[in-house]
Amino acid sequence: MTQAGASTATELPLTRRRLDRDDILMRLGICVFIVWMLVTLILPLWWLLSKSFEGQKGEFVGLANYVQYFSTPSLLASLWNSLFVALLTTAIVLPLAFVYAYALQRSCMRWKGLFQALALIPILAPSLLPAISLIYLFGNQGFLKDWMFGVSVYGPFGIVVSQVFYCFPHALMILLAALSLADSRLYEAADALGASRTRVFFTVTLPGAKYGIISAGFVIFTLVITDFGIAKVIGGRFNVLATDIFKQVIGQQNFQMGAVVGFVLLIPAVVAFMADRIIQRRQVALLSARAVPLVPKPVARRDWTLFAFCAVVGGLIFGILAMAVWASFVTRWPYNLALTLNNYKFGDFDSDGWAAYGNSLELAVWTALIGTVVVFLGAYLLEKTRAFAAGRLLAQFMAMLPMAVPGLVLGLAYIFFFNEKGNPFGFIYATMIILVVNSITHFYTVSHLTAVTALKQLDAEFEAVSASLKVSLFRTMSRVSVPVCLPAVLDISIYLFVNAMTTVSAVIFLYSTDTKLAAVSIVNMDESGFTAAAAAMAVAIVATSASVKIAHVLLTRRLERTTQAWRRR
Repeated sequence: MTQAGASTATELPLTRRRLDRDDILMRLGICVFIVWMLVTLILPLWWLLSKSFEGQKGEFVGLANYVQYFSTPSLLASLWNSLFVALLTTAIVLPLAFVYAYALQRSCMRWKGLFQALALIPILAPSLLPAISLIYLFGNQGFLKDWMFGVSVYGPFGIVVSQVFYCFPHALMILLAALSLADSRLYEAADALGASRTRVFFTVTLPGAKYGIISAGFVIFTLVITDFGIAKVIGGRFNVLATDIFKQVIGQQNFQMGAVVGFVLLIPAVVAFMADRIIQRRQVALLSARAVPLVPKPVARRDWTLFAFCAVVGGLIFGILAMAVWASFVTRWPYNLALTLNNYKFGDFDSDGWAAYGNSLELAVWTALIGTVVVFLGAYLLEKTRAFAAGRLLAQFMAMLPMAVPGLVLGLAYIFFFNEKGNPFGFIYATMIILVVNSITHFYTVSHLTAVTALKQLDAEFEAVSASLKVSLFRTMSRVSVPVCLPAVLDISIYLFVNAMTTVSAVIFLYSTDTKLAAVSIVNMDESGFTAAAAAMAVAIVATSASVKIAHVLLTRRLERTTQAWRRR
Protein backbone atom coordinates (compact mmCIF):
# COMPACT_ATOMS: atom_id res chain seq x y z
CA MET A 1 0.00 0.00 0.00
CA THR A 2 1.33 3.45 -0.91
CA GLN A 3 1.91 6.11 1.71
CA ALA A 4 -1.02 8.18 0.37
CA GLY A 5 -3.30 5.15 0.51
CA ALA A 6 -2.27 4.39 4.08
CA SER A 7 -2.89 8.01 5.08
CA THR A 8 -6.37 7.94 3.53
CA ALA A 9 -7.19 4.65 5.26
CA THR A 10 -6.14 6.20 8.59
CA GLU A 11 -8.14 9.40 8.08
CA LEU A 12 -11.41 7.64 7.18
CA PRO A 13 -11.90 6.03 10.62
CA LEU A 14 -10.99 9.34 12.27
CA THR A 15 -13.55 11.16 10.16
CA ARG A 16 -16.13 8.47 10.86
CA ARG A 17 -15.47 8.76 14.59
CA ARG A 18 -15.80 12.52 14.33
CA LEU A 19 -19.13 12.13 12.51
CA ASP A 20 -20.35 9.61 15.06
CA ARG A 21 -19.38 11.84 17.97
CA ASP A 22 -21.07 14.91 16.45
CA ASP A 23 -24.13 12.86 15.58
CA ILE A 24 -24.38 11.51 19.11
CA LEU A 25 -23.99 14.98 20.60
CA MET A 26 -26.66 16.40 18.26
CA ARG A 27 -29.10 13.63 19.10
CA LEU A 28 -28.40 14.09 22.79
CA GLY A 29 -29.02 17.81 22.35
CA ILE A 30 -32.43 17.13 20.77
CA CYS A 31 -33.29 14.84 23.70
CA VAL A 32 -32.34 17.61 26.12
CA PHE A 33 -34.51 20.03 24.15
CA ILE A 34 -37.46 17.61 24.32
CA VAL A 35 -37.02 17.33 28.10
CA TRP A 36 -36.89 21.13 28.36
CA MET A 37 -40.17 21.53 26.47
CA LEU A 38 -41.68 18.64 28.42
CA VAL A 39 -40.96 20.37 31.73
CA THR A 40 -41.75 23.93 30.65
CA LEU A 41 -44.81 23.27 28.47
CA ILE A 42 -46.27 19.77 28.18
CA LEU A 43 -46.36 18.74 31.84
CA PRO A 44 -47.78 22.10 33.07
CA LEU A 45 -50.57 21.87 30.48
CA TRP A 46 -51.26 18.29 31.55
CA TRP A 47 -51.48 19.40 35.19
CA LEU A 48 -53.92 22.14 34.14
CA LEU A 49 -56.10 19.61 32.35
CA SER A 50 -56.04 17.18 35.29
CA LYS A 51 -57.01 19.94 37.76
CA SER A 52 -60.15 20.64 35.74
CA PHE A 53 -61.36 17.12 36.59
CA GLU A 54 -60.76 17.48 40.34
CA GLY A 55 -62.92 18.78 43.19
CA GLN A 56 -62.03 21.25 45.92
CA LYS A 57 -60.35 18.49 47.95
CA GLY A 58 -58.41 17.06 45.03
CA GLU A 59 -60.78 14.16 44.40
CA PHE A 60 -61.65 13.07 40.86
CA VAL A 61 -65.07 14.45 39.82
CA GLY A 62 -65.02 13.74 36.07
CA LEU A 63 -66.86 16.29 33.97
CA ALA A 64 -68.72 17.82 36.93
CA ASN A 65 -66.75 21.08 36.73
CA TYR A 66 -67.43 21.40 33.00
CA VAL A 67 -71.14 20.72 33.54
CA GLN A 68 -71.19 23.42 36.22
CA TYR A 69 -69.39 25.86 33.92
CA PHE A 70 -71.72 25.42 30.95
CA SER A 71 -74.79 25.49 33.21
CA THR A 72 -73.77 28.79 34.84
CA PRO A 73 -75.24 31.60 32.68
CA SER A 74 -72.71 34.24 33.72
CA LEU A 75 -69.73 32.00 32.96
CA LEU A 76 -71.16 30.82 29.65
CA ALA A 77 -71.89 34.43 28.70
CA SER A 78 -68.17 35.18 29.05
CA LEU A 79 -67.44 32.65 26.32
CA TRP A 80 -69.85 34.32 23.91
CA ASN A 81 -68.54 37.77 24.89
CA SER A 82 -64.98 36.68 24.11
CA LEU A 83 -65.99 35.28 20.73
CA PHE A 84 -68.00 38.44 19.96
CA VAL A 85 -65.20 40.94 20.63
CA ALA A 86 -62.64 38.69 18.90
CA LEU A 87 -64.70 38.35 15.72
CA LEU A 88 -65.67 42.04 15.67
CA THR A 89 -62.10 43.19 16.19
CA THR A 90 -60.90 40.87 13.43
CA ALA A 91 -63.56 42.24 11.07
CA ILE A 92 -62.40 45.80 11.77
CA VAL A 93 -58.61 45.32 11.83
CA LEU A 94 -58.29 43.20 8.68
CA PRO A 95 -59.58 45.77 6.15
CA LEU A 96 -57.80 48.63 7.91
CA ALA A 97 -54.47 46.79 7.98
CA PHE A 98 -54.87 45.55 4.40
CA VAL A 99 -55.48 49.03 2.97
CA TYR A 100 -52.62 50.42 5.07
CA ALA A 101 -50.26 47.68 3.89
CA TYR A 102 -51.45 48.18 0.30
CA ALA A 103 -50.61 51.87 0.59
CA LEU A 104 -47.10 51.09 1.85
CA GLN A 105 -46.34 48.37 -0.72
CA ARG A 106 -48.35 49.15 -3.85
CA SER A 107 -48.48 52.95 -4.03
CA CYS A 108 -46.05 55.80 -4.61
CA MET A 109 -47.33 58.01 -1.78
CA ARG A 110 -44.91 60.04 0.32
CA TRP A 111 -43.65 59.45 3.86
CA LYS A 112 -44.00 55.67 3.79
CA GLY A 113 -41.28 55.23 6.41
CA LEU A 114 -43.03 57.59 8.82
CA PHE A 115 -46.41 55.87 8.40
CA GLN A 116 -44.88 52.43 8.89
CA ALA A 117 -43.09 53.55 12.05
CA LEU A 118 -46.33 55.04 13.43
CA ALA A 119 -48.25 51.87 12.74
CA LEU A 120 -45.73 49.67 14.57
CA ILE A 121 -45.63 51.76 17.77
CA PRO A 122 -48.30 49.67 19.59
CA ILE A 123 -45.96 46.66 19.55
CA LEU A 124 -43.71 48.51 21.99
CA ALA A 125 -46.54 49.21 24.43
CA PRO A 126 -48.34 46.96 26.92
CA SER A 127 -51.90 46.15 25.91
CA LEU A 128 -53.18 48.18 28.85
CA LEU A 129 -51.98 51.49 27.34
CA PRO A 130 -54.78 51.97 24.77
CA ALA A 131 -57.38 51.11 27.41
CA ILE A 132 -56.01 53.78 29.75
CA SER A 133 -55.93 56.33 26.92
CA LEU A 134 -59.56 55.63 26.02
CA ILE A 135 -60.59 56.18 29.64
CA TYR A 136 -58.99 59.63 29.51
CA LEU A 137 -60.62 60.33 26.16
CA PHE A 138 -64.13 58.85 26.55
CA GLY A 139 -64.45 57.83 30.21
CA ASN A 140 -66.79 59.33 32.77
CA GLN A 141 -64.51 62.36 33.02
CA GLY A 142 -62.99 61.97 29.58
CA PHE A 143 -61.79 64.76 27.37
CA LEU A 144 -64.25 63.77 24.60
CA LYS A 145 -66.98 62.10 26.65
CA ASP A 146 -69.70 64.20 24.96
CA TRP A 147 -68.84 62.49 21.66
CA MET A 148 -70.07 59.12 22.97
CA PHE A 149 -73.81 59.95 22.74
CA GLY A 150 -74.64 57.87 25.79
CA VAL A 151 -72.51 54.85 24.84
CA SER A 152 -70.25 53.75 27.68
CA VAL A 153 -66.58 53.17 26.94
CA TYR A 154 -66.49 50.66 29.80
CA GLY A 155 -67.52 47.47 28.04
CA PRO A 156 -67.45 46.00 24.55
CA PHE A 157 -66.93 49.37 22.84
CA GLY A 158 -63.79 50.16 24.82
CA ILE A 159 -62.47 46.62 24.54
CA VAL A 160 -62.88 46.49 20.75
CA VAL A 161 -61.34 49.93 20.12
CA SER A 162 -58.39 49.13 22.39
CA GLN A 163 -57.91 45.76 20.72
CA VAL A 164 -57.93 47.40 17.28
CA PHE A 165 -55.04 49.62 18.40
CA TYR A 166 -53.19 46.69 19.96
CA CYS A 167 -53.67 44.16 17.12
CA PHE A 168 -53.25 46.49 14.14
CA PRO A 169 -49.42 46.27 13.85
CA HIS A 170 -49.44 42.46 14.17
CA ALA A 171 -51.81 42.17 11.22
CA LEU A 172 -49.95 44.88 9.30
CA MET A 173 -46.61 43.04 9.43
CA ILE A 174 -48.16 39.88 8.00
CA LEU A 175 -49.96 41.78 5.25
CA LEU A 176 -46.86 43.80 4.38
CA ALA A 177 -45.09 40.51 3.70
CA ALA A 178 -48.09 39.18 1.74
CA LEU A 179 -48.18 42.25 -0.51
CA SER A 180 -44.41 42.65 -0.88
CA LEU A 181 -44.13 40.19 -3.79
CA ALA A 182 -46.15 40.21 -6.99
CA ASP A 183 -45.61 39.33 -10.64
CA SER A 184 -46.04 42.43 -12.80
CA ARG A 185 -46.81 40.22 -15.85
CA LEU A 186 -50.25 39.46 -14.37
CA TYR A 187 -51.04 43.16 -14.12
CA GLU A 188 -49.71 43.83 -17.62
CA ALA A 189 -51.92 41.05 -18.97
CA ALA A 190 -54.92 42.51 -17.14
CA ASP A 191 -54.22 45.94 -18.65
CA ALA A 192 -53.88 44.43 -22.11
CA LEU A 193 -57.27 42.75 -21.71
CA GLY A 194 -58.85 46.04 -20.67
CA ALA A 195 -59.75 44.96 -17.13
CA SER A 196 -60.81 47.72 -14.78
CA ARG A 197 -58.76 48.49 -11.67
CA THR A 198 -61.54 47.15 -9.49
CA ARG A 199 -61.61 43.85 -11.35
CA VAL A 200 -57.80 43.61 -11.26
CA PHE A 201 -57.92 44.13 -7.52
CA PHE A 202 -60.45 41.35 -6.93
CA THR A 203 -59.01 38.89 -9.47
CA VAL A 204 -55.24 39.45 -9.08
CA THR A 205 -54.30 41.44 -5.98
CA LEU A 206 -56.71 39.95 -3.46
CA PRO A 207 -56.18 36.28 -4.45
CA GLY A 208 -52.42 36.79 -4.35
CA ALA A 209 -52.61 37.98 -0.74
CA LYS A 210 -55.37 35.66 0.49
CA TYR A 211 -53.11 33.44 2.58
CA GLY A 212 -51.63 36.44 4.34
CA ILE A 213 -55.12 37.80 4.99
CA ILE A 214 -56.30 34.50 6.45
CA SER A 215 -53.19 34.18 8.60
CA ALA A 216 -53.56 37.75 9.87
CA GLY A 217 -57.19 37.05 10.72
CA PHE A 218 -56.27 34.05 12.86
CA VAL A 219 -53.52 36.02 14.60
CA ILE A 220 -55.92 38.86 15.47
CA PHE A 221 -58.58 36.45 16.72
CA THR A 222 -56.09 34.65 18.96
CA LEU A 223 -54.60 37.86 20.36
CA VAL A 224 -58.00 39.28 21.26
CA ILE A 225 -59.56 36.20 22.78
CA THR A 226 -56.53 35.53 24.98
CA ASP A 227 -55.71 39.11 26.08
CA PHE A 228 -56.23 39.96 29.74
CA GLY A 229 -54.98 43.52 30.21
CA ILE A 230 -57.47 45.44 28.07
CA ALA A 231 -60.55 43.66 29.39
CA LYS A 232 -59.31 44.10 32.97
CA VAL A 233 -58.81 47.87 32.63
CA ILE A 234 -61.76 48.93 30.48
CA GLY A 235 -64.09 45.92 30.38
CA GLY A 236 -66.31 47.06 33.24
CA ARG A 237 -69.02 44.47 33.87
CA PHE A 238 -68.54 42.95 30.43
CA ASN A 239 -66.87 39.67 31.39
CA VAL A 240 -64.67 37.67 29.03
CA LEU A 241 -62.83 34.37 29.45
CA ALA A 242 -59.52 35.99 30.36
CA THR A 243 -61.00 38.03 33.22
CA ASP A 244 -63.07 35.05 34.36
CA ILE A 245 -59.90 33.04 34.94
CA PHE A 246 -58.48 35.88 37.03
CA LYS A 247 -61.66 36.17 39.10
CA GLN A 248 -61.91 32.43 39.69
CA VAL A 249 -58.26 32.02 40.73
CA ILE A 250 -57.40 35.31 42.47
CA GLY A 251 -60.84 36.48 43.58
CA GLN A 252 -62.53 33.23 44.62
CA GLN A 253 -59.51 30.92 45.02
CA ASN A 254 -61.45 28.39 42.94
CA PHE A 255 -58.49 26.83 41.14
CA GLN A 256 -60.50 23.93 39.71
CA MET A 257 -62.99 26.22 37.95
CA GLY A 258 -60.09 28.42 36.89
CA ALA A 259 -58.55 25.35 35.25
CA VAL A 260 -61.84 24.68 33.44
CA VAL A 261 -62.02 28.25 32.12
CA GLY A 262 -58.34 28.06 31.15
CA PHE A 263 -58.91 24.89 29.18
CA VAL A 264 -61.99 26.41 27.49
CA LEU A 265 -59.86 29.45 26.57
CA LEU A 266 -57.21 27.13 25.14
CA ILE A 267 -59.64 25.48 22.70
CA PRO A 268 -60.37 28.45 20.36
CA ALA A 269 -56.68 29.43 20.38
CA VAL A 270 -55.63 25.90 19.38
CA VAL A 271 -58.35 25.67 16.71
CA ALA A 272 -57.26 29.00 15.22
CA PHE A 273 -53.61 27.91 15.26
CA MET A 274 -54.34 24.57 13.58
CA ALA A 275 -56.51 26.22 10.93
CA ASP A 276 -53.73 28.70 10.21
CA ARG A 277 -51.20 25.85 9.82
CA ILE A 278 -53.52 24.01 7.41
CA ILE A 279 -54.07 27.14 5.32
CA GLN A 280 -50.35 27.90 5.12
CA ARG A 281 -49.58 24.39 3.83
CA ARG A 282 -51.77 25.12 0.83
CA GLN A 283 -49.87 28.27 -0.03
CA VAL A 284 -47.91 28.14 -3.24
CA ALA A 285 -45.09 30.30 -4.53
CA LEU A 286 -46.29 33.55 -6.07
CA LEU A 287 -43.05 34.29 -7.89
CA SER A 288 -41.49 31.88 -10.37
CA ALA A 289 -38.00 32.10 -11.79
CA ARG A 290 -39.38 34.01 -14.79
CA ALA A 291 -41.44 36.44 -12.72
CA VAL A 292 -40.94 40.18 -13.03
CA PRO A 293 -41.27 41.97 -9.67
CA LEU A 294 -44.03 44.55 -9.59
CA VAL A 295 -42.88 48.16 -9.29
CA PRO A 296 -45.72 50.57 -8.38
CA LYS A 297 -46.36 53.40 -10.81
CA PRO A 298 -47.49 56.85 -9.70
CA VAL A 299 -51.26 57.38 -9.86
CA ALA A 300 -52.03 60.77 -8.32
CA ARG A 301 -55.63 60.14 -7.27
CA ARG A 302 -54.90 56.74 -5.74
CA ASP A 303 -51.71 57.86 -4.02
CA TRP A 304 -53.31 60.91 -2.40
CA THR A 305 -56.35 58.91 -1.31
CA LEU A 306 -54.14 56.28 0.34
CA PHE A 307 -52.02 59.06 1.84
CA ALA A 308 -55.12 60.54 3.45
CA PHE A 309 -56.18 57.11 4.74
CA CYS A 310 -52.77 56.44 6.29
CA ALA A 311 -52.68 59.94 7.76
CA VAL A 312 -56.02 59.32 9.52
CA VAL A 313 -55.11 55.83 10.80
CA GLY A 314 -51.57 56.82 11.76
CA GLY A 315 -52.90 59.99 13.40
CA LEU A 316 -55.36 57.98 15.52
CA ILE A 317 -52.59 55.62 16.64
CA PHE A 318 -50.34 58.55 17.52
CA GLY A 319 -53.25 60.29 19.26
CA ILE A 320 -53.91 57.32 21.55
CA LEU A 321 -50.22 57.13 22.46
CA ALA A 322 -49.97 60.90 22.93
CA MET A 323 -53.03 60.85 25.20
CA ALA A 324 -51.33 58.36 27.50
CA VAL A 325 -48.13 60.43 27.54
CA TRP A 326 -50.02 63.65 28.31
CA ALA A 327 -52.13 62.00 31.01
CA SER A 328 -48.98 60.74 32.71
CA PHE A 329 -47.87 64.35 33.29
CA VAL A 330 -51.23 65.86 34.34
CA THR A 331 -51.48 66.86 38.00
CA ARG A 332 -55.10 65.85 38.62
CA TRP A 333 -57.40 64.99 35.75
CA PRO A 334 -59.64 66.83 34.82
CA TYR A 335 -59.47 69.50 37.54
CA ASN A 336 -55.83 70.52 37.37
CA LEU A 337 -54.18 70.06 33.98
CA ALA A 338 -50.86 71.54 35.03
CA LEU A 339 -47.91 69.36 34.08
CA THR A 340 -45.97 67.54 36.80
CA LEU A 341 -43.58 64.64 37.32
CA ASN A 342 -45.34 63.49 40.49
CA ASN A 343 -47.12 60.67 38.65
CA TYR A 344 -43.72 59.10 38.04
CA LYS A 345 -43.08 58.87 41.81
CA PHE A 346 -44.46 55.35 41.74
CA GLY A 347 -43.66 54.79 45.40
CA ASP A 348 -46.57 57.13 46.26
CA PHE A 349 -49.05 54.88 44.43
CA ASP A 350 -47.64 51.38 44.74
CA SER A 351 -45.62 49.77 47.51
CA ASP A 352 -42.97 48.54 45.05
CA GLY A 353 -42.47 51.89 43.33
CA TRP A 354 -39.76 51.84 40.66
CA ALA A 355 -38.70 48.38 41.83
CA ALA A 356 -41.47 46.88 39.66
CA TYR A 357 -39.97 48.61 36.61
CA GLY A 358 -36.54 47.30 37.60
CA ASN A 359 -37.93 43.77 37.86
CA SER A 360 -39.42 44.07 34.37
CA LEU A 361 -36.11 45.30 33.02
CA GLU A 362 -34.31 42.40 34.70
CA LEU A 363 -36.86 39.93 33.33
CA ALA A 364 -36.53 41.36 29.82
CA VAL A 365 -32.72 41.23 29.87
CA TRP A 366 -32.53 37.65 31.17
CA THR A 367 -35.25 36.50 28.78
CA ALA A 368 -33.42 38.05 25.84
CA LEU A 369 -30.01 36.64 26.82
CA ILE A 370 -31.01 33.13 27.86
CA GLY A 371 -33.89 32.84 25.41
CA THR A 372 -31.77 33.75 22.39
CA VAL A 373 -29.23 31.03 23.26
CA VAL A 374 -31.94 28.42 23.90
CA VAL A 375 -33.85 29.30 20.74
CA PHE A 376 -30.86 29.36 18.40
CA LEU A 377 -29.38 26.14 19.80
CA GLY A 378 -32.76 24.43 19.52
CA ALA A 379 -33.23 25.56 15.93
CA TYR A 380 -29.65 24.57 15.04
CA LEU A 381 -30.14 21.08 16.48
CA LEU A 382 -33.35 20.56 14.52
CA GLU A 383 -31.89 21.84 11.27
CA LYS A 384 -28.46 20.22 11.34
CA THR A 385 -29.04 16.82 12.96
CA ARG A 386 -28.78 13.92 10.53
CA ALA A 387 -31.35 11.14 10.75
CA PHE A 388 -33.14 10.77 14.13
CA ALA A 389 -36.39 11.62 12.35
CA ALA A 390 -38.68 10.65 15.25
CA GLY A 391 -36.88 12.89 17.76
CA ARG A 392 -36.73 15.81 15.36
CA LEU A 393 -40.42 15.51 14.50
CA LEU A 394 -41.40 15.49 18.17
CA ALA A 395 -39.11 18.41 18.95
CA GLN A 396 -40.49 20.39 16.01
CA PHE A 397 -44.04 19.83 17.22
CA MET A 398 -43.09 21.00 20.71
CA ALA A 399 -41.38 24.09 19.27
CA MET A 400 -44.56 25.10 17.41
CA LEU A 401 -46.99 24.39 20.26
CA PRO A 402 -46.34 27.52 22.43
CA MET A 403 -47.88 29.73 19.74
CA ALA A 404 -51.24 28.06 20.37
CA VAL A 405 -51.11 28.43 24.16
CA PRO A 406 -52.41 31.73 25.61
CA GLY A 407 -50.11 33.35 28.15
CA LEU A 408 -52.85 33.38 30.78
CA VAL A 409 -53.34 29.63 30.39
CA LEU A 410 -49.59 28.94 30.54
CA GLY A 411 -49.24 31.03 33.69
CA LEU A 412 -52.11 29.18 35.37
CA ALA A 413 -50.60 25.84 34.32
CA TYR A 414 -47.29 26.87 35.93
CA ILE A 415 -49.10 27.47 39.23
CA PHE A 416 -50.47 23.93 39.27
CA PHE A 417 -47.28 22.23 38.09
CA PHE A 418 -44.43 24.06 39.85
CA ASN A 419 -46.40 24.53 43.08
CA GLU A 420 -47.21 20.80 43.32
CA LYS A 421 -45.77 19.08 46.37
CA GLY A 422 -42.87 16.82 45.51
CA ASN A 423 -42.05 18.58 42.25
CA PRO A 424 -38.22 18.70 42.08
CA PHE A 425 -38.46 21.98 40.17
CA GLY A 426 -40.68 23.60 42.77
CA PHE A 427 -37.79 25.68 44.11
CA ILE A 428 -38.17 28.12 41.18
CA TYR A 429 -41.76 28.98 42.12
CA ALA A 430 -42.24 32.65 43.13
CA THR A 431 -38.76 33.57 41.87
CA MET A 432 -37.45 35.50 38.88
CA ILE A 433 -36.41 32.18 37.36
CA ILE A 434 -39.98 31.02 36.79
CA LEU A 435 -40.85 34.34 35.14
CA VAL A 436 -37.88 33.99 32.77
CA VAL A 437 -38.73 30.36 31.95
CA ASN A 438 -42.38 31.26 31.38
CA SER A 439 -41.52 34.18 29.09
CA ILE A 440 -39.07 32.14 27.01
CA THR A 441 -41.62 29.35 26.59
CA HIS A 442 -44.51 31.69 25.85
CA PHE A 443 -42.67 33.55 23.07
CA TYR A 444 -40.65 30.59 21.81
CA THR A 445 -42.36 29.77 18.52
CA VAL A 446 -41.91 33.06 16.67
CA SER A 447 -38.27 33.22 17.77
CA HIS A 448 -37.77 29.62 16.67
CA LEU A 449 -39.24 30.29 13.22
CA THR A 450 -36.94 33.31 12.85
CA ALA A 451 -33.88 31.21 13.66
CA VAL A 452 -34.96 28.35 11.39
CA THR A 453 -35.55 30.73 8.48
CA ALA A 454 -32.04 32.15 8.89
CA LEU A 455 -30.43 28.71 9.19
CA LYS A 456 -32.22 27.40 6.10
CA GLN A 457 -30.37 30.01 4.06
CA LEU A 458 -27.06 28.27 4.84
CA ASP A 459 -25.96 25.54 2.49
CA ALA A 460 -25.53 22.08 4.06
CA GLU A 461 -22.09 21.94 2.40
CA PHE A 462 -20.70 23.96 5.31
CA GLU A 463 -21.23 21.01 7.65
CA ALA A 464 -19.95 18.53 5.04
CA VAL A 465 -16.73 20.49 4.55
CA SER A 466 -16.31 20.84 8.33
CA ALA A 467 -16.66 17.07 8.75
CA SER A 468 -14.05 16.41 6.06
CA LEU A 469 -11.68 18.83 7.82
CA LYS A 470 -12.33 17.12 11.19
CA VAL A 471 -13.99 20.25 12.59
CA SER A 472 -16.83 19.69 15.06
CA LEU A 473 -20.33 20.92 14.23
CA PHE A 474 -20.41 23.17 17.27
CA ARG A 475 -17.19 24.87 16.20
CA THR A 476 -18.73 25.32 12.75
CA MET A 477 -21.77 26.81 14.41
CA SER A 478 -19.71 29.33 16.39
CA ARG A 479 -17.41 30.23 13.48
CA VAL A 480 -19.88 30.17 10.56
CA SER A 481 -23.56 29.79 11.46
CA VAL A 482 -23.75 32.35 14.27
CA PRO A 483 -21.81 35.12 12.45
CA VAL A 484 -23.82 34.63 9.25
CA CYS A 485 -27.13 34.54 11.17
CA LEU A 486 -26.18 37.44 13.46
CA PRO A 487 -28.94 39.78 12.19
CA ALA A 488 -31.56 37.10 12.92
CA VAL A 489 -30.00 36.48 16.35
CA LEU A 490 -30.36 40.18 17.17
CA ASP A 491 -33.96 40.14 15.91
CA ILE A 492 -34.73 37.24 18.25
CA SER A 493 -33.18 39.02 21.23
CA ILE A 494 -35.12 42.25 20.67
CA TYR A 495 -38.35 40.32 20.12
CA LEU A 496 -37.93 38.49 23.42
CA PHE A 497 -36.90 41.67 25.26
CA VAL A 498 -39.86 43.76 24.11
CA ASN A 499 -42.42 41.03 24.72
CA ALA A 500 -41.06 40.24 28.18
CA MET A 501 -41.14 43.95 28.98
CA THR A 502 -44.75 44.46 27.90
CA THR A 503 -46.48 41.18 28.75
CA VAL A 504 -49.03 40.93 31.54
CA SER A 505 -51.17 37.88 30.71
CA ALA A 506 -48.36 35.34 31.05
CA VAL A 507 -47.05 36.60 34.40
CA ILE A 508 -50.15 37.85 36.23
CA PHE A 509 -50.34 34.61 38.27
CA LEU A 510 -46.61 34.04 38.80
CA TYR A 511 -45.12 37.15 40.38
CA SER A 512 -44.35 37.37 44.09
CA THR A 513 -43.86 40.31 46.43
CA ASP A 514 -40.20 40.40 45.39
CA THR A 515 -40.78 40.03 41.65
CA LYS A 516 -43.76 42.25 40.87
CA LEU A 517 -43.47 43.56 37.31
CA ALA A 518 -44.24 46.93 35.76
CA ALA A 519 -47.21 45.62 33.74
CA VAL A 520 -48.69 44.06 36.90
CA SER A 521 -48.12 47.33 38.73
CA ILE A 522 -50.15 49.10 36.04
CA VAL A 523 -53.09 46.78 36.72
CA ASN A 524 -52.82 47.32 40.48
CA MET A 525 -52.53 51.10 40.26
CA ASP A 526 -55.47 51.31 37.87
CA GLU A 527 -57.58 49.17 40.23
CA SER A 528 -56.68 51.53 43.09
CA GLY A 529 -57.80 54.56 41.09
CA PHE A 530 -54.31 55.89 40.32
CA THR A 531 -54.90 55.96 36.57
CA ALA A 532 -52.35 58.71 35.91
CA ALA A 533 -49.62 56.73 37.62
CA ALA A 534 -50.67 53.65 35.63
CA ALA A 535 -50.36 55.70 32.45
CA ALA A 536 -46.92 56.88 33.58
CA MET A 537 -45.72 53.32 34.10
CA ALA A 538 -47.05 52.35 30.66
CA VAL A 539 -45.21 55.29 29.11
CA ALA A 540 -42.01 54.23 30.91
CA ILE A 541 -42.35 50.77 29.35
CA VAL A 542 -42.90 52.27 25.88
CA ALA A 543 -39.89 54.57 26.27
CA THR A 544 -37.69 51.65 27.33
CA SER A 545 -38.86 49.38 24.52
CA ALA A 546 -38.44 52.16 21.95
CA SER A 547 -34.94 53.01 23.18
CA VAL A 548 -33.84 49.39 23.01
CA LYS A 549 -35.40 49.04 19.55
CA ILE A 550 -33.56 52.11 18.29
CA ALA A 551 -30.30 50.79 19.72
CA HIS A 552 -31.04 47.45 18.02
CA VAL A 553 -31.54 49.16 14.64
CA LEU A 554 -28.31 51.15 14.97
CA LEU A 555 -26.36 48.08 16.09
CA THR A 556 -27.78 46.00 13.25
CA ARG A 557 -26.75 48.61 10.68
CA ARG A 558 -23.24 48.78 12.13
CA LEU A 559 -22.89 45.00 12.12
CA GLU A 560 -24.14 44.82 8.55
CA ARG A 561 -21.36 47.18 7.53
CA THR A 562 -18.63 45.41 9.52
CA THR A 563 -19.56 41.71 9.55
CA GLN A 564 -22.13 41.30 6.78
CA ALA A 565 -20.27 42.93 3.90
CA TRP A 566 -20.34 39.60 2.05
CA ARG A 567 -24.09 40.10 1.52
CA ARG A 568 -23.43 43.05 -0.79
CA ARG A 569 -21.94 42.79 -4.23
